[in-house]
Formats: sequence, C-alpha cells, structure tokens
Amino acid sequence: MQFEEAYIPYGAYWSTPFCKWQGSFASKEPIPFAAEVARKIMEERGISPELFDGACLGYTVPSRHSFYGGPWFTAMAGLGSLPAPIISQACATGVRCIIYGVKEVISGSASALLAVTADRCSNGPHLYYPNPGGPGGTGKSEDWVMDNFGHDPWARNAMIQTAENAAAEAGIDREIQDRVALMRFQQYQNALQDDAAFQKRYMISPIDVTDSRGRKVLATVTSDEGVFPTTAEGLARLRPVMKGGTVTFGAQTYPADGNAAVVITNKDMAREFSRDSSIEVRVVAEAQARVKKGYMPMANAPAVRMALSRAGIGVGDLKAMTSHTPFAVNDVYLSRELGIPLEDMNRYGCSLVWGHPQAPTGMRGVIELIEELAMLGGGYGVFTGCAAGDSASALVVKVN
Repeated sequence: MQFEEAYIPYGAYWSTPFCKWQGSFASKEPIPFAAEVARKIMEERGISPELFDGACLGYTVPSRHSFYGGPWFTAMAGLGSLPAPIISQACATGVRCIIYGVKEVISGSASALLAVTADRCSNGPHLYYPNPGGPGGTGKSEDWVMDNFGHDPWARNAMIQTAENAAAEAGIDREIQDRVALMRFQQYQNALQDDAAFQKRYMISPIDVTDSRGRKVLATVTSDEGVFPTTAEGLARLRPVMKGGTVTFGAQTYPADGNAAVVITNKDMAREFSRDSSIEVRVVAEAQARVKKGYMPMANAPAVRMALSRAGIGVGDLKAMTSHTPFAVNDVYLSRELGIPLEDMNRYGCSLVWGHPQAPTGMRGVIELIEELAMLGGGYGVFTGCAAGDSASALVVKVN
C-alpha cells in the first residue's frame, strides 16, 4: 500500500555493529542487549521515553524469556508500561516491524512508535517437541538455527539450494557471483573511509561486552566483526558448497548477532526526534511477493516492482537501492530484472559482507538507505530483502 503520513525522523534510528556468530556478542542475551542499547541512546540524545506511545519487537530466534518479548523489552528500556507485539517474518522481520509502526501511526493508534529488532544466531536454542505417539514415547528435536537454515518444510530444500535453483534457471554463473561478492566488499570499504564516517552516522560504537555480573569488560566492539577480507584470487580458490553447484562460501552471507531500531512518527512528532529537522524522511510504499517454492532469490524483483507501482514511481526515479543479500545470486537477478546496474546497488556494502543476524538485517539496510539518500541531497530509494518461504518485502522511502 501507499502511505501519506508516516515519517522516520532523520537520525532517529540506530544499529549496533554486527558480530559473526560465536563472536563478541555470543554471550549477550538479545532482548536485554537491545533494551540496554535503546536506554543508552535515549539518554545520550535526550529523548524522553514518555514521547513514545507505541512499540514493537522483532526477532526470529527464540531466546531466554522471549515469551515475554515486547513488554519485557519496553520495561527494561524505560518505556514504562507500553505493550509491544512480537513480529517475526524471518529475514523480512525488520521491514515488517517498520510497516507495523507505519500502520499504527497512520491509523492514529500511535503518534511515535519505537520498532526494535534483536537476534542472536549464536547459541540458538535446541528444542525438544514431546510426542507421546512416538516409538517409546520419544519426541522430536530441532536445532532452531541450523535445522531451519538447512530445511524448508514446504519446498524441502536448504536455503542455499534456492540460490542454486535461481542461478540455474536465470543462467547466473560462478564468475558473475564472484564479481559481485568482490564488488560488495569493495563498496563496504566506502563505509569505512574517513574513520568509518558513514557508519558513524547511525552505528552505536563502542560497545563494551561485560561478564554476567556486568563488572568486568571482556571485549570492546567498535565495528562489524567477522567481515572477510575478499580478493578475486581468494574467491577463485573456493569450491562450491554443493556438489555441481556455483555458490561458494564467499558468495553468501553468514549468521551474526546484533540489534537495530527505528522510530516511526507522524509529521508533527518527527520534529521532536529529528537530528536535523531540515531533512524529512517519509515512508512512501511497501509490498510483499512470493515466488514458486525453492526460488527465494527471485522474490525481490516482483516485490520491488509492486512497491514502486504503489509509490507511483519507476526504477528511473530511484537515487539509491539497498538490499539484504544472502547470496550474490540475489543482486545479480535483481539487477537483470529491473535494469539497475550492479554498482548502483548497495554502495556502502550489504549483508553479504557484514553478516546476517536475521531480524536486524533489513532494518540496518533501511537505515543505510536513508543515510545514503541524505548524502545525495534527497530523493527516492528502495530497500528489498528476501525471506524464508520464497518471499520478499520491499520498502520505498523518500528523503527531502
């Protein structure tokens, strides 16, 4: 749908660095961690928690006490007695949280809503499902992260198989995948120039990781952790993950940990939160799409087309585009389908490089899109990301 009165106050968003799983954030409980960051940011920026009358929490990996989810988060973050629903739509969770906030604002149910996403792929739960009818009463078990990455119960394939399916059908060979992987790594270097000036526009740094008592600092995280140095020679030496396939570890993302947040308001309230009231950020339109089972990377293209149509604009009107890129195949297919040069997408890197903590991934992509548009002097931009179940979401924003 198209929106008229939903805004993201400029600068009223943030993201932690993303840390590769089993890295520095592996011991951080994701929901308390997100609340800790939110409380710190509101204190530092002089944002009164009383300004918020709405909230939501997005996550995809259950963690300790996550049954209490949103209300637990808002209580810890100092947002009083605000209720907050839990939103979970795999890799599209970040976008869906923003859309939830937009609809709450448009309906008048909230004037200022904090949408927070938090996930920790590290130490994902090992679940046991009782089954009295099983042999000897034995149940079934599931490793939440690994088993779901490796098996879609509907399409009956692993995530990586969807990339191979799309690559085979669209004629996307190993050479172009390696070229895109190297390009995205090089574009990520743009975000690190001038002492990471681009990332400092939104990223929370440094973050101290303490022991369970909060007394001893175990590590200090200042930037994304787990980014692989990438060269053409290094990529060429990698073997495809699947026998007879084309996708290597160098051309796909990796699980990570982190959190991100975005404030959504009406136009009047946007001035209360904005870092620069002369910059206006409006959420224009969104769309979802789903393709045939087992072809997840192809879902972005129809989602973007639909979102642009609802926004009343075309590809030629876009100033910037960011995407969740679990596989280089995604960007190659999207570029061909929409006619957007690969180098005009993800100019400051993407999840292919900085990792994928699930729910926060798309939210960080939207944040980077806003900052890029602001640096370009404004204009339309689109973010898109695929998600489990061969689906995708797309979001159009305009910066004035």
